[in-house]
Amino acid sequence: MKNKYIDLIEQSFEFPQAEFKIVDNELYFNDVPLMELIAQYGTPLKISYVPKISQQIQRAKRMFNVAMAKVDYQGDYNYCYCTKSSHFVFVMEEALKNDIHIETSSAFDINLIDALYEQQLIDKDRYIICNGFKKDLYVENIAGLINNGWSNTIPVLDNMAELDALDKYVTEKCKIGIRIAAEEEPKFDFYTSRLGIRYSDILDFYRAKLAKNKKFSLKMLHFFINTGIRDNSYYWNELAKCVNVYCELKKICPELDSLNIGGGFPIKNSLAFDFDYEYMAEEVIGQIKSICLQHDVPEPNIFSEFGSFTVGESGAIIYQILGQKQQNDRERWYMIDSSFMTTLPDTWAINQRFVQLPINNWDREYQRVFLGGLTCDSQDYYNADARQNAIFLPRLYEHDETPQYVGFFHTGAYQDTIGGYGGLQHCLQAQPKHIIVDRDENGEWNTKLFSKEQTYKNMLKILGY
Repeated sequence: MKNKYIDLIEQSFEFPQAEFKIVDNELYFNDVPLMELIAQYGTPLKISYVPKISQQIQRAKRMFNVAMAKVDYQGDYNYCYCTKSSHFVFVMEEALKNDIHIETSSAFDINLIDALYEQQLIDKDRYIICNGFKKDLYVENIAGLINNGWSNTIPVLDNMAELDALDKYVTEKCKIGIRIAAEEEPKFDFYTSRLGIRYSDILDFYRAKLAKNKKFSLKMLHFFINTGIRDNSYYWNELAKCVNVYCELKKICPELDSLNIGGGFPIKNSLAFDFDYEYMAEEVIGQIKSICLQHDVPEPNIFSEFGSFTVGESGAIIYQILGQKQQNDRERWYMIDSSFMTTLPDTWAINQRFVQLPINNWDREYQRVFLGGLTCDSQDYYNADARQNAIFLPRLYEHDETPQYVGFFHTGAYQDTIGGYGGLQHCLQAQPKHIIVDRDENGEWNTKLFSKEQTYKNMLKILGY
C-alpha cells in the first residue's frame, strides 16, 4: 500500500523537480541539503539562495530576445529589477551582475541607488525608471540624479502635476515617461487603477505641456496590469489598449521610442505550477508588433519590471514542528516555532500560497493537518496549498528523536518588508535568523549569516524601554 509521504508527492506531481529532490528521505533545495543547514543554524531559519536571481534574469532575457528574433522585432529589450520586491544588498549585488536596469518606487530608493554607485555596483549609464506617486523628497532625489549626470533616469509621471514639480528641481534636459491608468479586472473593487493618467487625457496633456517643452523629452509610455501577465481576454484587451495609445502618441511625438510593460510574470507556488513563459513572451511581443504594423509606426523598445519573478524563487523559510494538538475529531494541528503573520504575512493578508514541503521523514505515512503559528491571533495559521484545500505532512510519533521540519519555498519577494524586517513583530515574536546561500567558482555551495535572530533587547529598544 502506497501511503508514505513520498508516494503522495510522486503520485500527485512530476517529481523530483528542478529545485526539489529527495536524498535519504530528506529534502534538497537547489541541491542544498536543508537538514545540514538546520543542524548548523537551527530554526526558524530564513534562506536566500542568491544564484536563483541570476538564473531568472537570464531566463527572461533569453525568452524575450528569442521572441523578438522570431518575429523580426526591431526594438531592444531592457530588463529592469523592481526594487520594492526586495531591497537587500545581496539581492541587488546579484541582480546587477546581469546588465540590468532599476525601477524605483519611493524617495529612499534613490538613496539606495547612490549607495550602489558608491560601492561601484552600478554606473550612470543604467536606466533608472522612477515610478510611484511622488512626494516632494522623491522628486528632489530624482532631480538630484538627473542633475548629476544620470542621463538615463526616467521619471514616470503618475499624475499631470508631477511635471511642474520636476520642472522646479531639474536643471538638465530630462527624459520622462507617462504611466497609463489601466482598467482593473472586472471583479476588482474599483474600475480604474489609482496609478497613472487615464487614457483619454494623455494625448491632450502631451500637446499642452510637452510638445514644445525644451527641458523634457517624452521617451516612455508605461503601464502595469494588476493581475500580472496572464493568458486571458482581460490581459490581452488591456495590452491592446495600451499599445494603441502608444501608437497614437508616437504619431505626434517622434522622440517617444519605449514601451514599459511593467512586471507580472508569476512564480511557482505549487509543485503543479504550469505557466508557459515562452509562449507568453512570444505572444506579448507578437501582439505589440502587430498593432504597430497596423498603425504604421516603428516597434518600441521594450522595458519590463520583474520583481517577484526575479527574487521570489530564491527565498525559503524553515520551521520546526514543536508538537501536535488534536482539537476535535477532524482537526489536527502542527504548531510551528514561529508565526506566519510575521514571517509570511501574505499568507493571511492576501491568502497567498507558497510551495510547502516537509524537510525530513518522507518515508513516513502522511496525514492531513493544519499548521498553527505562535501568536494568539486566530488568523495565524496555514491550512491549504495552491492546488487543493488541504495540506498533508508526515505523521508525528511521541518518541521521535529528530523533530519534524517543514519548509515554505519561493518566499523571497515582499515578505520581509511587509512583515517589518528587523522591527516590531506581532506578539513580540522574534525575527528569525537569516542566511545567504551562494556558490563559489567551482559550484560548491556555501553559507553566510546575514542577520541573527532578533533579541529581546532589540525589541525593547524599539519600544522605548
